[in-house]
Amino acid sequence: MTPTPQLSLGLLLTAAAGFVDVVGFVELGGHFTSFMSGNITQLGDALALGAWSVARITASLVALFLLGSVAGSMLALIAGTRWGSGAVTGFVVATFIATLVLAYLDFPPDQFMLALAAGAGAQNAILPSTGSVRLGTTFVTGTLFAAGQDLARALYRLAPPWRWAQHMLVWISLLLGGLLGGLGYKVLGINVLVVPGAVYLGFLVAFVVRRPSKVVP
Repeated sequence: MTPTPQLSLGLLLTAAAGFVDVVGFVELGGHFTSFMSGNITQLGDALALGAWSVARITASLVALFLLGSVAGSMLALIAGTRWGSGAVTGFVVATFIATLVLAYLDFPPDQFMLALAAGAGAQNAILPSTGSVRLGTTFVTGTLFAAGQDLARALYRLAPPWRWAQHMLVWISLLLGGLLGGLGYKVLGINVLVVPGAVYLGFLVAFVVRRPSKVVP
């Protein structure tokens, strides 16, 4: 089972990711900043139909997510245990700042939202992998399968009886984050990104002020 303090932090990060992805989905007219499986499916369809504008934006989002993943992973390795989580979180915060600045400068969404795709890729390197549940990630398809698998194993007494519920909490946190993002976007538009940005900034301050080993056991 994943320790409760780490689970809580991971759920908050996952909710923030869901919040951001909904905002990106609306701004990009149906494309994703973190759900790369959806973008890859759209890319294949666009290539088949010759919809080159769709192919361009989906391919760009996938490429930036990959680059963000590389950048986040490298930062975590270079900074080490002491500063790794803070360094990656700082990169994510920087992508929020870049996104909002470009939006205020009237860049089109298919350009300024690319920064958030890079941030989404990097976010998956913020929390180290401990326990049975993947925490703080920006995608949960595997989490749904893990919930079903653990529930089946629990029925046969091959897994802790409630471990499947931890997987479901991750899924629910993404759903709630998406709900809040959608509601907030109706009121504030792109400015609503300040809300998840503040969450990541809070994590950054916590990682810098305290040793990561204490923030995330």
